Amino acid sequence: MISPHPVVEELLAALTLDEKIALLHQHQPAIERLGLDAFHTGTEALHGLSWVGIATVFPQPVGLAATWDPGFLAEVGAAVATEVRAKHAQDPSLSLNVWAPVVNTLRHPLWGRGEEGYSEDPDLTAALAIGYTQGLRGDHPTVWKTVPTLKHFLAYGNETDRATTSSHLPPQALHEYELPAFVGPVAAGCVGAVMPSYNLVNGRPTHVSGELLQHLRDLAPEPIAYVSDAQAPSFLVDEQRYFDSHRQSHAAALRAGLDSFTDNSEASAPTIERVTAALEAGDITAADIDRAVRNLLIMRARTGELTGEDPYGVGPEQIDTPAHRALARDAVARSVVVLENDGSLPLEAPRTIAVVGPFAAHLVHDWYSGTPPYMSLIGDAVRERFPDAEVRVVSGADRIALRSRTHGRYLAVAGDDVAVAATAPEATASTHFDLEDWGDDTSSLRAVASGLLLSGAERFLRAGARRIGEWVAQETFRLVETDGGVRIQHLGSKGWLRVQRDTLALVADGTEKTAEVFDLELVRGGLAEVSAACEGADVAIVAIGNDPHVAGRETEDRPDMRVAERSRALWHAAAAGAGSAVLTVVSSYPYELGDLAAQANAIVWLSHGGQELGHGLVDVLSGDREPVGRLPQTWWASAGDAGELFDYDVVGSAMTYRYANARPAYGLGHGLSYSRVEYDSIELSATAIDAPPLTTAHTPARPAGSGGSLVACVTIANTGARPVDELVTVYAAAPDLAVPAPRTRLAGWARVELAPGERRAVEVDIDPGVLAVWDSADGAFRVQPGTYELRAGRSASEPLVSVTLLVAGAAPGARADARIDAAAFHAQSGLLTSDRTRERGQSVEVAPTREGGWARYDRVDLAGATGIRLLAARRSLPSTAPAEVRVEARSGDAWIPVTDAIAAPDTDRYGWTSLEAALTSTAPGVTDLRVRLSGAARVAELELICAEERA
Repeated sequence: MISPHPVVEELLAALTLDEKIALLHQHQPAIERLGLDAFHTGTEALHGLSWVGIATVFPQPVGLAATWDPGFLAEVGAAVATEVRAKHAQDPSLSLNVWAPVVNTLRHPLWGRGEEGYSEDPDLTAALAIGYTQGLRGDHPTVWKTVPTLKHFLAYGNETDRATTSSHLPPQALHEYELPAFVGPVAAGCVGAVMPSYNLVNGRPTHVSGELLQHLRDLAPEPIAYVSDAQAPSFLVDEQRYFDSHRQSHAAALRAGLDSFTDNSEASAPTIERVTAALEAGDITAADIDRAVRNLLIMRARTGELTGEDPYGVGPEQIDTPAHRALARDAVARSVVVLENDGSLPLEAPRTIAVVGPFAAHLVHDWYSGTPPYMSLIGDAVRERFPDAEVRVVSGADRIALRSRTHGRYLAVAGDDVAVAATAPEATASTHFDLEDWGDDTSSLRAVASGLLLSGAERFLRAGARRIGEWVAQETFRLVETDGGVRIQHLGSKGWLRVQRDTLALVADGTEKTAEVFDLELVRGGLAEVSAACEGADVAIVAIGNDPHVAGRETEDRPDMRVAERSRALWHAAAAGAGSAVLTVVSSYPYELGDLAAQANAIVWLSHGGQELGHGLVDVLSGDREPVGRLPQTWWASAGDAGELFDYDVVGSAMTYRYANARPAYGLGHGLSYSRVEYDSIELSATAIDAPPLTTAHTPARPAGSGGSLVACVTIANTGARPVDELVTVYAAAPDLAVPAPRTRLAGWARVELAPGERRAVEVDIDPGVLAVWDSADGAFRVQPGTYELRAGRSASEPLVSVTLLVAGAAPGARADARIDAAAFHAQSGLLTSDRTRERGQSVEVAPTREGGWARYDRVDLAGATGIRLLAARRSLPSTAPAEVRVEARSGDAWIPVTDAIAAPDTDRYGWTSLEAALTSTAPGVTDLRVRLSGAARVAELELICAEERA
């Protein structure tokens, strides 16, 4: 694809080969003779401009997704792009290539980075990403406000060993679940770059998965660039050990389609040396380099940099504008989801309000948050809204003093110096710390005198941090009871706290044996304080949740879905004393609420909302705003219902709301209004249709107004006394079919405002293609004939009205090709998809934890076949089972052997060898084949041998 920007081709022709290679690193040098300034890829803009100072902070992406409103996300994206341009006007080195949004689906609630994604549903994810990227891109026909980069391609949803784990993606899971979230925004033409993920997919690192990268690139209406994740090019050798040398790995990445190497921070020399060596060795060509440089120059040209165009005219002053503050508050209010309500909400002029919990007077950031210009806290916002009420605000943290047993003195903060040492002979205000328990043996200590956190960012402990943060959190500790006292471990360094002998300074360089033992004296009990604050209160707002830097974040998956024990105790203390109790969950992800939900008068959830958290939440709790937020992901009753964190085969393993049998606590789309909405009926514009033709293009569910040949008309009524903004969702439920279809899947949605007493027929556009599944026999999406049910209701798990849809069509015929890609199976057990070579193709092999397994291939025509040819090899992992392949055919309900055992060749992993075996018994005709593998056997292809070929 040639650049539509003539200036790019002129520059490409004028650049020397050495200059081109230098441009392949993230930090591109200035080339003064051609008027090119220094440039680098990547400004973080996930939910606001990040890491470069003051900027508007919007709710986390999962919170923005609770709006279910792509148009609103476009408004947020436009505001973020304006602030990126404004900061660029202050500092031209700030890149207009933004690394946002994250479109990895929220497949599993234990993923540590779930806060960064939008939804469990790939089509909803794609729609919201299109909205946000359209806002980031801007509306000028040629000059983009910023150039968005999608992250992280592909099948990335675990932090544990994220650079070395391989995501097993069978064909259905790949095409139906993982690809659509990326395909939508890329095909919409509002994305200029894509970032491959750290992990491997089907045995091959994504950074060298050329077939996947090219597939996505082919769907883009204009060129896109691939930019690597940080240090991922070196990981190909250093972590993944997939290549023997960096020369080989960099060459393979370039050939696969990677354009920019984010490697070794600002040091570009290693990248230049490796690419140059690859070129000299003949591993790559000058054309490979030209392709990459062209894509990067196109990205820069889109911003107007290369031609000097600037149709936006954004000045440095357009950061933290009144309009952006209002939008941030609006975003928080829209993100609030009411999970339960017995009528206690909205609050009716309470006389006494207790606001308790770790977020009562506290606001936190995540790794990709910017620096907010101000912070609206929940307690403060309640006081503002209810000035005549008595508002009691307490955190529930224990206030403690720590006395060194060795030295007989208390830890104290040394005034403005913020250094901490065991210097105080008595417990005074300077020795008091608030101990916040975040669960999972993780706590923080906040100096009461200054309000600053104890931090171990240096060897010497200082109470100088405003928040838990940084890549490795330095503000968290583990307290271990011992001999009636406590030892304390600094979790960032893993060192244990001790007190130096002469200086009495507190340091974090001890071992568990040399750690200081402290007497922990309780100055004020947090639970008792909560009980006192809530006793007799008309209402208690109990604000619990997570800190995004603790027990679930980038590099760290969540250990479980349980609410921290301290927060549970705090909740029970609050609920016991107040007239009504509102459980307010401020979190990046779902929880198991269990008995907490049973005790609550109301439950609301919102993500960490940034600077306007307090105002936005209280706007809804007070009834000044109607609750419109709806869950973008399932809240399972337990983590076990969600399936295995490392299992990406959502189809075969029955995961996510689409396939799981477990009933969730709160389903996708759940959220209550303050008015009762009745669902009367659902009718279709046609109750019988013909199955559409096969297609290789995914058909997504879309919001109303997007078009579709089928219209679902859902009649709803607002039977309450308040206006309502209702999310009307339509889901498709499939019958049992030859190729498994989702039990429930989103088919379309609409938002509609209803006045009290209003009844309305809401039209939801549906494309019948949303019923399609990926049929490996045809390598295409197929809508199978059958009787489907279309449902509407309050969530995916709570349908209220339904209607049937008959899809007519012929049953699928036999495979047309006698050669079958072994990875194109319909079902499997005990196998994994793996790489055929280091750069291309797929195969299947036995999973490392198994001795054998099988893959099934449907609708194979055995008429005239006399044998089977296999392309086989042997993996390097040892196995006690023989490395053999057997082929079976379905006969009625039984499977019968049709070949003798075929020994895998004695080769290395990529030593593919053609093997033949005669068919020993089978009846001619169309049937299903099952290939059984044992031990170290690998298979890449199987092919029927007919009698004519043998003759």
